Amino acid sequence: MTLPAPAPQITAPRPAAAVHGHKPSAFLLLSLLVTLGACTSVPLPPWPTQGSAPGPVPAPATVAVAAPVPAVVAVAQPVPPRPAVLVAPAAEAPYSAAVAARFPAPSVIYNTPGLQEGRSSFSSNAEIQTWLRDLTASAAGVPGLKAAVLNMGQSQRGEALEAMVLSRAAGTDAAALLASGRPTVLLIGQQHGDEPAGSEALLVIARELTQGLLRPLLDRVNVIIVPRANPDGSADNKRATIGGLDMNRDHLLLNTPEARALAKLTRDYHPTVVVDAHEYTVVGRFLQKFDAVQKYDALLQYATTANIPEFLTKASEEWFRRPLVAALKAQGLSSEWYYTTSTDPLDKKISMGGTQPDTGRNVNGLKNTVSLLIETRGVGIGRLHIQRRVHTHVTAISSVLASTAQRAPELGQLQPYIEKEIISSTCKNEAVVEAGQTLTQQELLMLDPVTGADKALRVEWNSALTLRKIKARVRPCGYWLSASSKIAVERLRLHGVQVLRVTEPSSMLGDIYRETARAAGVRQDVRGTIADAGQIVKAEVALVRGVIDAPTGSYYVPLNQPLANLVIAALEPDTQSSYFANQLIESLTGSARVMSEPALKTEELP
Repeated sequence: MTLPAPAPQITAPRPAAAVHGHKPSAFLLLSLLVTLGACTSVPLPPWPTQGSAPGPVPAPATVAVAAPVPAVVAVAQPVPPRPAVLVAPAAEAPYSAAVAARFPAPSVIYNTPGLQEGRSSFSSNAEIQTWLRDLTASAAGVPGLKAAVLNMGQSQRGEALEAMVLSRAAGTDAAALLASGRPTVLLIGQQHGDEPAGSEALLVIARELTQGLLRPLLDRVNVIIVPRANPDGSADNKRATIGGLDMNRDHLLLNTPEARALAKLTRDYHPTVVVDAHEYTVVGRFLQKFDAVQKYDALLQYATTANIPEFLTKASEEWFRRPLVAALKAQGLSSEWYYTTSTDPLDKKISMGGTQPDTGRNVNGLKNTVSLLIETRGVGIGRLHIQRRVHTHVTAISSVLASTAQRAPELGQLQPYIEKEIISSTCKNEAVVEAGQTLTQQELLMLDPVTGADKALRVEWNSALTLRKIKARVRPCGYWLSASSKIAVERLRLHGVQVLRVTEPSSMLGDIYRETARAAGVRQDVRGTIADAGQIVKAEVALVRGVIDAPTGSYYVPLNQPLANLVIAALEPDTQSSYFANQLIESLTGSARVMSEPALKTEELP
């Protein structure tokens, strides 16, 4: 069977608006999410498996759910359903009581250190470390359950960067999880320090997987939890890292130790699904531009950057986002595609999450994972509605875990198929070097800041679901890098890219970059200038066919490897995210496109 060539365009439907209503108890909530009784999805078309004829996608498996054990400490305590009552919001509320009444507390109470009654601060870094170690110790008494806390490195301030691994594999090391044959889900919280709900929710998820109703999912999946990726920013209640960089725009360049730690984790453990838990701005520039308050409990998006394989996008939409929307709706929680607006008060366009290959969402997509962004309404409102915000993340993340368990057989087919397709495209087909959003019109619901009523707005909407091709080139066989490109080589290898060192002088046919224009600039996203504290080189180039001399000690990066699309994002020089633009490669003469399979003598780097 011949499948159509992957394209960077896919259009997916808008999710239906959820309705508010009473919520079940915590036990009923998690049981519903695990059994996935109401969450159905459309299977992908069949694809060929290596060495066999095409066949149908296997039927979804049913996940067995064990009855809760009374001795297990519950993470949430049921309380009677509460009617929506107009009460004065907390002093920190930036809107009226009528708006606050649109977001009643859930019928469960989540207990973490940072969610205790009367608490003014969220869980500290030390409290999170203690929480993970206590859960790891408790897991030792569960037959067959393996748990460990991984030391991923240190933040810029010296705080420990830690992850918890949960599995029923033979061990918790990367080799054991890979040998288990089960998909691994990586859950990441609080890349932005002023977005705490995801971190608190991941503490809840960790306890439910270890002691509670999510534990049966570990029969089908492995889970790695990074509750707080930016501990310095959290301690200071600031978005960026202590060095002033937005780490969620650093996942290709890897300039921060925090982003490097996550890159190494994904390189070693090869997750199948990655969830990035964030919060979004509720008032601020939305109130200034539209005289409106943000309405939705959750904003959702998957990877939307150039060269994402078509089947990966389909799986993200049909196997994950649609059940996730249904799970939120069942809890009376509303959702929409992720969107934001620029910091320019005169710019009233609304934009989905960016198409640049720099965020965790997009870079993990280029690593061939189902990469999902979940944002709850939280930035700028302090602790207001914190139980509801955590409940939204717990509901959404539980849905992703359950979908992964349900789709484990298909996911086991999907990644090898995608990788084979990428490798087979080497030296041929088109590679999109740069893509942008497509401008459309959209009706968007917000809230009137006084009455709390829905406020419908017709807005200019930059869609990331249909990508606009800006630059495209024939896909090369690989890239040559000069011997001086050691930083670029180090960063590529942190991602898991294979880089070979030339051991004997050689020559090869290729395209050399010739600069036609240059300017200084800064990196931009849909919000405006990225907090990365540095200028970039904005170059325009022409390709000149010629012979490339490859001396001993220079490098060759082949594209017949699974991470080829990430390599293209890093090494094509004339984009704002490239290693050349960001001066990880000093000169255009330090790299070239290799256009025929070279006869090189090379060695693997140690």
